[in-house]
Parts: sequence; C-alpha cells; structure tokens
Amino acid sequence: MKKLFLIPVLLILILTGESMSAEKYETATFAGGCFWCMEPPFEKLDGVKDVIAGYTGGRVENPSYEDVSAGYTGHYEAVQITFDPAVISYPELLEVFWRNIDPIDRGGQFADKGTQYKTAIFYHSNTQKDEAEISKLALANSGKFKEPIATLILPAVKFYKAEEYHQDYYKKNAAHYNRYKVGSGRAGYIEKTWGKGQNAVKKDWKGFKKPSDDKLKSSLTPMQYKVTQHEGTERAFTGETWDNKREGIYVDVVSGEPLFSSKDKYDSGTGWPSFTKPIEQDNIVTRVDKSLFQARTEVRSKYGDSHLGHVFEDGPAPTGMRYCMNSAALRFIPKEDLVKEGYGEYLKLFEK
Repeated sequence: MKKLFLIPVLLILILTGESMSAEKYETATFAGGCFWCMEPPFEKLDGVKDVIAGYTGGRVENPSYEDVSAGYTGHYEAVQITFDPAVISYPELLEVFWRNIDPIDRGGQFADKGTQYKTAIFYHSNTQKDEAEISKLALANSGKFKEPIATLILPAVKFYKAEEYHQDYYKKNAAHYNRYKVGSGRAGYIEKTWGKGQNAVKKDWKGFKKPSDDKLKSSLTPMQYKVTQHEGTERAFTGETWDNKREGIYVDVVSGEPLFSSKDKYDSGTGWPSFTKPIEQDNIVTRVDKSLFQARTEVRSKYGDSHLGHVFEDGPAPTGMRYCMNSAALRFIPKEDLVKEGYGEYLKLFEK
C-alpha cells in the first residue's frame, strides 16, 4: 500500500513544482516599431526568460507578416516578454522600452512609417497600467522631449507569434540587422538621446516601496538597519567607505537612489564619508534634528526614507557644505560597474 501511495504523491509534487515555477513569471508586451530592434535590448536582461516577436492589437485572425506590413490589419509589430518580477521589475522593463524608441513619433518609428510601426504599451493587469502611466508621466515631465509623448497605453489583446525567420533576427542575420538599425536612424537617435549604455536598466527608485521592517532587518546588516531605520551613527573611522578613494557613485543602501559622487567626496578629517554636494538634489530631504540638545540638519533619502547623516556649513569651496554621511547608509558602485548596475547615465560625471 505504501508503494502505491507514493506514485500519486510524487505526481502531485511534480505538478505543483511546475505550477509554482510557471506562476513566478509575468508577461509584458511592447510595440516599438520594427520588432527586430526590440528583441535584443530585453533578451540581454537578467530576469528575462523569453522574448518573442509578433503582432497584436489588430482585427484579423492569424495575420502574416505580409498582411501586417501592408498596414490594413490594424496590428502593431510588438514583442512579448516573459520575465521574473523577483529579478527585474515591470518599471525597469518600461525604462528599457523608452530608451529604445522615439516616444514622440506619431507616425511610426524612424524610417518605418505606418500604424504597424507605432509605439504602444499593452498592459496585462491594472498594476501594469498604473506603472505604465506613472512611467509615461515621468518621461513627459523629464524635460528631455519638447513634444507630447505619443506612445499609447492599451489593454493587452491576443498576441500572434511572428514567422520563425523573424525570431532573433539580430542573431540570424547580424550584418543585415546592424545595417538596418543604423540606416533607419534608430541607432544614432538612441545614442544621441540617451548616450552610450542606454540599454542598461535604470533603477526605479521613484517607484520604490519600502519593505516591511522584518524584511529590512533580514536584508540589512545590524549597523545598516540601526543607522537607516533608527537614526543611528556608526563610530568614526570604522565605516567601509570613509576613506574610499575609488571613482564611482554612492546610492541609498535601501532604495538604490543615487545620492553622491566620488567627484564631490573629500577628506573632512572626521572619519565619516563627506561630500560637498549631492548628485541628485531631489533625492535628498533635510529636517531639523534636536536629538543631541542642539539643532542640526538631518539628511534623509527621499524615496527610501533612510537616515543618512547630517549636513554642516563648514565644508570647502565651491559649496561650503559638508554632507557628513554614514557608510552604513550608502552602497558604493564603482565607475566600471555603473552600466551593469543600471546607473549608466552617471558615467558622464567621470568623462575627462
């Protein structure tokens, strides 16, 4: 009886395991013009399981490439992405999407014109819809584009996989693909607009949601937790980065939001990492701190709400400020890892 009982138990475990594995993935669908050019940026990302080129949003069942390219089916050329949200978030995918299209083009993309080449975000849940709208609004308010963002945000509908020769076209026909990407104007536009390393994921600290206290305790060291969550102070000359002289940036250890650059770091003689200014003033919040029977100016991160340290008006030129921080509140990212870590836009700080 025991042997017979093992068979259904094993089957249940196997089936449950497969179900659990499948459930951890989510789907994202983006239309960004020619789908040849939209596969590579996403396939290179950690957490992306699969990227498929295809057609969506049209009126005809099982459309062919010839049907769609003729422009009468109403379909968009699009890519459908299967991703693990525990590794890469939907807002991070949106960031990559924006950096690989011309979001103000209402007639198509680059050399390709027509409804089939227009841009759109097809959301698969209300959460994706909200995150897409927040991302689009942030782009519109960034000041990078003078014209309105033309990309539509639409509910996901049936997606048809394109013919096999279109899948991974950039690998199968690399020479032709590269000529097309350059010749269409996409490659030049992307580099001009976003700079080199544009396909790296930019961390979505503006959409950061602070974890529960239990999760923070488990993910941070005791000193990191004490400093960031309970306004603690590490002992002078004991932090990991007080004497760090490498080039790079310093981000909030909790949220990842960029805070300071090695370009603005100096030896204040205090034993704590000190900076003359932040690299992103909007990520810094100050408030009066009277905890030591004297008024000091506390510095916190805006999105992580982490206690970082204090700022004093006894720093060197040109600002005269001393942002005296705790190493435990900061994570250092060296210059050579900026693109890989999703902070490629800050490479310009270190250009000679």
